Amino acid sequence: MILAAGLGTRLRPLTDDRPKALVTVAGRTLLEIALDRLRAFGVHEVIVNTHHYADMIVDYLKANGNFGMRIEISREQALLDTGGGLKHAAHFFLDSSESSQEPFILYNVDVLSTIDLGRMVRFHTEHAALATLAVQKRETSRYLLFDEDGQLCGRRAGRDAEVELLRSAPEVQALAFSGIHVLSPRIFAKMADEGAFSIIATYMHLATQGEKILAFRADKYYWRDLGRPESILQASYDLVSGICTGFDAENGEITLP
Repeated sequence: MILAAGLGTRLRPLTDDRPKALVTVAGRTLLEIALDRLRAFGVHEVIVNTHHYADMIVDYLKANGNFGMRIEISREQALLDTGGGLKHAAHFFLDSSESSQEPFILYNVDVLSTIDLGRMVRFHTEHAALATLAVQKRETSRYLLFDEDGQLCGRRAGRDAEVELLRSAPEVQALAFSGIHVLSPRIFAKMADEGAFSIIATYMHLATQGEKILAFRADKYYWRDLGRPESILQASYDLVSGICTGFDAENGEITLP
């Protein structure tokens, strides 16, 4: 699932006349880059949530033949946030007995990364996690806290903000979340909230119940948040210059491993 329903307020004025998913980086939309990234790891079925300029996304996908993938749209009449948006799209993952057993990827449209999604899915499966979160040791305004076993045990909003601990742990590491998750479909039966709610709040609640919400360390991979106009400019430079590995500057395509 690609999360693309947000208003993109941090990206204004680029989102004054389009959804953030259709903002371009080095000549390609954020949505196309995300779809190519997923397809490179064998993902061919995707659901995209929409709200802001939703019809533009529908028309864009139709004009591009859904980029050779099966793509469904999950329209949100009112924004449902990350957790509510995922729950609203639950049918996509639970329609068949086969798909209801397989882990799936939840991917923010406004991130650019070379994180190895295949390795992340294997990590998730091998550890029988309910949710696996790609995290890095870097500066951010909000941190997730993990114990010595890599299990979620709290959060902190900023370096000097008050720490919210779910349980005591002899050693806690503050890490930055990268907007990429691998989830077990079992999570839908455990999502008690309705309407608009944050998936991080859900993770916090489930962690207190002993569910495995694990950190996948992605420090060695390129990652950039594309939520601001200056980030778009930097990402364009990174792609063209090769700082973000996998970009073919000659033909203008991203070939992500």
